[in-house]
Amino acid sequence: MSTAAAPARTLRAGTVLADLIPSSRARDIALVVGGAALTGLAAQLSVPVPGSPVPVSGQTFAALLVGTALGARRGFLALALYAVAGMAGVPWFAEASSGYGMPSFGYVLGMLLAATVVGSLARRGADRSVLRTAGTMALGSAIIYAVGVPYLALATGMTFGQAAAAGLTPFLIGDALKAALAMGALPTAWKLVGRKG
Repeated sequence: MSTAAAPARTLRAGTVLADLIPSSRARDIALVVGGAALTGLAAQLSVPVPGSPVPVSGQTFAALLVGTALGARRGFLALALYAVAGMAGVPWFAEASSGYGMPSFGYVLGMLLAATVVGSLARRGADRSVLRTAGTMALGSAIIYAVGVPYLALATGMTFGQAAAAGLTPFLIGDALKAALAMGALPTAWKLVGRKG
């Protein structure tokens, strides 16, 4: 009985959820393309914010989930594909936009960095308990804003305070709700995997 439990622990140590799928180059390509597509689809769930050039959308939540589930390398590649394809004209940024000249493009760059960081943390088990997942999502969101808000200020000529009021403050409640979803989803996924193992 104890010998059956040991391999399950060994399998999960240092892994992310995507590592539980049998390894192959095709798997990695599918995960990267799927992560980019999921982020693009989630970005279409967007609502304009009065007085802000940045809409509320599902893309930040998707980017953090992609990074956490795929790990740092695949998460980075998925968000890089999302960013490059969007710059090249694929209309899958928020509100079916594309290009790099929009004031909210800094958030896309922030998502690229955030997916990498949360993916690295997930490899260390940061997505396996409610509290650790909350911290991981909070850090990922902070990274997105740390890049997005200054970019918004530069792109629009706003002061940093104005950019924070337009591109940070209106989104904090939504981010708390997204973190709550992740706090439930990710640890639950690991518990289900543990039962199967």
